[in-house]
Amino acid sequence: QVQLVESGGGLVQAGGSLRLSCAASERTFDIYTMGWFRQSPGKERQFVAAISRSGSWTTYADSVKGRFTISRDKAKNTVSLQMNGPNPEDTAVYYCAASSKDWSTEVRQYDYYISWGQGTQVTVSS
Repeated sequence: QVQLVESGGGLVQAGGSLRLSCAASERTFDIYTMGWFRQSPGKERQFVAAISRSGSWTTYADSVKGRFTISRDKAKNTVSLQMNGPNPEDTAVYYCAASSKDWSTEVRQYDYYISWGQGTQVTVSS
């Protein structure tokens, strides 16, 4: 399975911006659909965004639509999450995930993915 490592988390003020990155261990990175999830203490892991193998399709949770942007760089084997205008409710550990399945409505589901990173903490101060 592909190994994933997130980076870029930290403390950000509400209304600021932050960019998360996820590096994949495999050169065949483009065979994977990629997603971002987040988890706050006491809550279930929540879907944030996903991007197809080609990068042509993306989908977002309603709570982040218009504020966050997912993208991928095939040359660098990375997927990123640009967070613009975060608010304190966005505070969570953010996880990168990979799936070898075809793009479908299941991209929002936890069990669609087979590999997960270790997570990176994002804290948004008010």
